Amino acid sequence: MNDPASQPLPADGRGRLSALLRLWPFARPYRGMIALTFGGALLATLAQLAVPLITAAIVDGPIAAHDRAGLIPLIGLALVFGIAEAALFFLRRWAMNKSCLQIERDLRDTLYARLQRLPVAFHDRWASGQLLSRATTDVSTVRRFVGFGAVFLAVNLVTCVVVLALLLVRYWPLGLAVLLTTVPLSGLALRWERRYNVQARSVQDQQGELTTDVEEAVQGIRVVKSLGRSGLVFDRYDAKATRLRTLQLKKVRTLALLWCVFELHPQLTLAMILVGGAVAVHAGALTVGGLVGFVALFTVLLWPILSLGFLFAFAQEAASACDRIGELLDAPITVTDRPGVRPASLGSPARLRFEGAGFTYPGSTSPVLDGIDLEIAPGETVALVGATGSGKTTLTALVGRLYDVTAGRVTLDGVDIRDLPLTQLRSVVAAAFEDATLFSMSVRENLTLGRPDASEADVEEALRVAQAEFVHDLPWGLATRIGEQGLSLSGGQRQRLALARAVLGRPSVLVLDDPLSALDVHTEKLVERALREVLAGTTALVVAHRPSTVLLADRVALLAGGRIAAVGRHTDLLADVPAYRNLLAQDSELAEVPS
Repeated sequence: MNDPASQPLPADGRGRLSALLRLWPFARPYRGMIALTFGGALLATLAQLAVPLITAAIVDGPIAAHDRAGLIPLIGLALVFGIAEAALFFLRRWAMNKSCLQIERDLRDTLYARLQRLPVAFHDRWASGQLLSRATTDVSTVRRFVGFGAVFLAVNLVTCVVVLALLLVRYWPLGLAVLLTTVPLSGLALRWERRYNVQARSVQDQQGELTTDVEEAVQGIRVVKSLGRSGLVFDRYDAKATRLRTLQLKKVRTLALLWCVFELHPQLTLAMILVGGAVAVHAGALTVGGLVGFVALFTVLLWPILSLGFLFAFAQEAASACDRIGELLDAPITVTDRPGVRPASLGSPARLRFEGAGFTYPGSTSPVLDGIDLEIAPGETVALVGATGSGKTTLTALVGRLYDVTAGRVTLDGVDIRDLPLTQLRSVVAAAFEDATLFSMSVRENLTLGRPDASEADVEEALRVAQAEFVHDLPWGLATRIGEQGLSLSGGQRQRLALARAVLGRPSVLVLDDPLSALDVHTEKLVERALREVLAGTTALVVAHRPSTVLLADRVALLAGGRIAAVGRHTDLLADVPAYRNLLAQDSELAEVPS
């Protein structure tokens, strides 16, 4: 699969801002808590600024005048501001954690819901590791930025402005000199910030690639071990991990340069202040207390200056994460309810009809299906046969709108399925696929996934039809939790549970994509015998590769070249259609079955 990840974010401020503004809809419900976080951080910083001013007053006042009694109220005032700063710090942390964790939850829920709604065609193109890294790593990056980076980026910028203004007020020549030193600092920061932006995005995309490799290796561990290719798989993983390390080192190198510049700047500036301040005190233009206060104010400025490099880099990572998440939130949902659709009255079983149906995969120029005309009467079973790659599975996927036709239409009782609410369509159409997918939950939860209100009798009947009573022998019966993908069960057991899930509740339309391929001959006969009862009461489209599956059907449809080449009874097609005979020639058992 190809990952259609977008290019790195624009390096200008407008690109970063537009990416970060994606957060606003999620932050809006908690704007009160966010304002409280920002207010607490800002007031704590302002309270911190009061201490240097009090220090200057102590030096020029009680200390210069040798007034011990005058020290007490000023020291008490400094203590009050210190306590206020601590209280405001607690308020900020409480409000910050409450708001950012709620935003993270909402963003994660929205992203997960979006992934569920996006069409199958979208998931066909995207690597699962890229989706996983966006739903985990990127969401966590956003949460950390909202809870820490955004607050202190704003507060520290305000602190810099306020402190610079106070420095100008206390002694404008030195204050102006400090202000001028920020000009080259800003230029260097902007230059390296652009570079860091591209590097951060590259690291995030490579992490998605690495996640994909880990997921595939874990899911395919049986294949890897059976083929003895653990070394090959590790080498591929190691190559990507090495590339990730290289990209991360480039990012770290850029961040180190940023930190180096932001660390060096205040030290050089402080040396300049001490020299210039000493000259000013000697000339009588500045008092000793004024110089102490000036230096103390500048030391308050040290952390905001040092942190700006890190915070700007953090903002870049958060903007890149927002952009990557936005790729999913902006992806079009092509399979959805049409405006104004209403539930329709459908028969049970219903009449299924393909009317000139065609389908072309996105990005492809040649159709997989072209002009499919096929009608299945209520209660009838039609077997769909065809060579590998003829489009059988794609055709079955059109019935439940896993894909939408790109030409023609599919109807149930004369109603275009696109004019039915998806919830209604998927409640009357049930499917079982050759590749049985089970989830890491109990057997009962897997069975009733499509019919949560199914009774115990319905569950037992479905298990009987699918010959899946083996579940009662599991350690906790139906309450037994099966492992991820149901890999704790055999292939045949997984397939029987998937079949039981499909037939549970006797759907109006049943779509079976070669559901018996993993069963042994004895179990297959038992399943077919019970399945005939189910098929008698539903409209069924069955993809068939095995002789016995074809014989379950009332009619057979031959799919060739993306079209229905012939429709009829098995024996008639065998006698009159050479292409059908040729397809089945390799299976003498099927070719010789009498009518």
